[in-house]
Amino acid sequence: MTTAITVHPEVSEAVTTGKPVVALESTIISHGLPRPENLRVAQEVETVVRSRGAIPATIAVLDGQILVGLEPEQLAAVATRDDILKAGVRDLPIVASRSGSAATTVAATSVIAHASGIDVFATGGLGGVHRQARDSWDESADLTTLALTPVTVVCSGVKSILDVGATLERMETLNIAVLGYRTSRFPGFYLVDSGHDVTWNVDDPSEVADIMQARSALGLNAALVVANPIPVDTQLDPDLHDTTLAEGLSMAQTRGIQGKDVTPFLLDHFHRATHGASLSANAALIVNNADLAARIATARSLAADR
Repeated sequence: MTTAITVHPEVSEAVTTGKPVVALESTIISHGLPRPENLRVAQEVETVVRSRGAIPATIAVLDGQILVGLEPEQLAAVATRDDILKAGVRDLPIVASRSGSAATTVAATSVIAHASGIDVFATGGLGGVHRQARDSWDESADLTTLALTPVTVVCSGVKSILDVGATLERMETLNIAVLGYRTSRFPGFYLVDSGHDVTWNVDDPSEVADIMQARSALGLNAALVVANPIPVDTQLDPDLHDTTLAEGLSMAQTRGIQGKDVTPFLLDHFHRATHGASLSANAALIVNNADLAARIATARSLAADR
């Protein structure tokens, strides 16, 4: 697969010399945030990563090329072009062979990052098990991909519109380890606390780096999820969150919205019903996760030098 990937020279040099690199997904840019906020946040995320001494490697597919690390004009293209699809792992060869353009999901970004020698990845929230999955079998490919891809993913839990408890059960079954960063509670994306416990927690990026080293020494291939809560002063009001979620789920059921269309529908409903408060929370948690990912990548690089 590496022959189909174009790695930016700066990223390639950093990987080769052991400098810290943070992979960044592009679905947040093209599909997760509205214009022009999406480009502003994408640029801020890359700036934050650099401020911590790491190299940002935003991943996307442009005109058939799978790119690891984007030039400013390429980042702008992902944010502004109307032909940017959303590509999971299964979609990558199809989009590439047809000279298409796409943003990469958590799953696709993880696979490409690992193939490029990058082992730390920052995102907003993971995909997971959907509500009513017992009937629909609707589960994000993020989970099964992470079960087979040894990257460290910094996120704010899973999107709160999903079945969080079922998602945690699936991650346990798939041997995906979850670390709460300075918390014993699993974050709820827009919320600090999803209402679920995590078994393990860490207080410092160096602890994550040590766990990554131990995982590598054991030859384990599952991802390590670092669950990083949104800063408490930027979380969505919990009562507003619960009311908005209940309204959105009811509307989706009434309108017959199912499968992959549920998540974008609910996220759009949150944006409109909270008058942009969910957008502010989303942007804040993305930047916060990129900051922590850069510190973990730096700690990992320092540990490798010892």
